[in-house]
Amino acid sequence: MLMTKERRPAIRTLRGWAISVLQEAGAIRECEEHGWMQERADPHARDRALNIAGRDPPAGVFPSGAAAEVRDVLDSIGDTCPECPPEPD
Repeated sequence: MLMTKERRPAIRTLRGWAISVLQEAGAIRECEEHGWMQERADPHARDRALNIAGRDPPAGVFPSGAAAEVRDVLDSIGDTCPECPPEPD
């Protein structure tokens, strides 16, 4: 029986790759209404994303550079959607 490893889709930029890894690890999610990326504040998911980046960086990128890009992207994403109204206290 022929078994194949599922491949990630081709990503054109390092930032796009990092976003894909963060989504795969569950560290970010998309606002269902507006499409903005939101950090989930899950330290385990953050660690999973960094592990993926170190184990399987994109072609031509060192593992340390891939992990740095994942950190940069995660640090640039907030935990709330800028278009959603604030939740009442």
